[in-house]
Amino acid sequence: MTIRTRLCAAAAAALIGACALSATPAQAADPISDGQWYVDFLHLAQAHQINKGAGVTVAVIDTGVDATHPDLKGSVVAGADFSRGGGSDGLLDTDGHGTAMAGLIVGHGRIRGVAPAARVMSVRAATGVSGSSTATAQAITWAVEHGATVLSLSVAYDTRDLVLEQAVQDAVGKNVVIVAGVGNLPRNRTVGYPAAYPGVLAVGGVDRNGSHSPTSVTGAQVAIAAPCDDISTAFKQHQRGVGTGTSHATALVAGAAALLRTKFPQLPATEIVRRLIATAVDKGPAGRDDQYGNGVLDLVAALSADTAPTAAAITAGPPGPTTANAPAAEPNPTPAAGVLVTAVAVCLLLLVGATVTGVLMARRRRP
Repeated sequence: MTIRTRLCAAAAAALIGACALSATPAQAADPISDGQWYVDFLHLAQAHQINKGAGVTVAVIDTGVDATHPDLKGSVVAGADFSRGGGSDGLLDTDGHGTAMAGLIVGHGRIRGVAPAARVMSVRAATGVSGSSTATAQAITWAVEHGATVLSLSVAYDTRDLVLEQAVQDAVGKNVVIVAGVGNLPRNRTVGYPAAYPGVLAVGGVDRNGSHSPTSVTGAQVAIAAPCDDISTAFKQHQRGVGTGTSHATALVAGAAALLRTKFPQLPATEIVRRLIATAVDKGPAGRDDQYGNGVLDLVAALSADTAPTAAAITAGPPGPTTANAPAAEPNPTPAAGVLVTAVAVCLLLLVGATVTGVLMARRRRP
């Protein structure tokens, strides 16, 4: 059995159990409002003038979601329970982590989510810091079969598992966007699974200055980065809390994917992923790197940039095995390149035509 790591971390004073989603002392200067810094960082108000994610179902595969939380009411639907506890419809969350992730996706109260008009389907795969990759695989399969088009997985396993990998590849083949966190230091040393699987949009973290979070794992599979540090969100028992970890970045990117699926309903999952990484703000060394991937999420640019679908995506359909982890493709070929290709093609056609004509004339001259 592999170890399931929830992608949260914070200073010891801010911990509740093993996860960084704590209630902060009352004397602190409104940490919940301060922890909503990602709202301005991602320009949510401007993004929501374009759309709010209506009509999209995001499966939060986690510890369950409390659908009665004031910031989530009306935005969470029952799912299933594959955790060891079992027996629920996904709407039981004794841990608080799943509720926290849902808040960042569909929150519409004091906690503001990226896609407040979308809906979260809660599929419970664990009850706390431990769980199995088999349960996660079952949750993925169930969510896809029941209509989720975006999966949010704030979990990292330290070893590869064939059952989980097969579930991921089946979901990719069914045109589903899969978003997963890369993992947190010091618990994780390399990009965890399912983020490390081909076709998964692997998410790293940045601080409020847009710089790489020291919590976030680095690696060749990192595709994009998003706000990660000191994020406030919903919590169990109708509370709110502040935490740090690539869990938060994952949920924010999953919300971004929901907005894009509403804005561009005709695009396959591979193109949703491509828009996200092609419009990301490059950080660190020029081009893709192991800290930021292809760059930091630029939500407004992803929704509004003039990037055409690639020919490969139009002809091939669902994402291929390296889509999410590959460097961003050039949005449009340059006019000069198109002219050159056309000229070469015309020359080849003329050459072939001349050759055929010569052969026919030679045959006619034969006795």
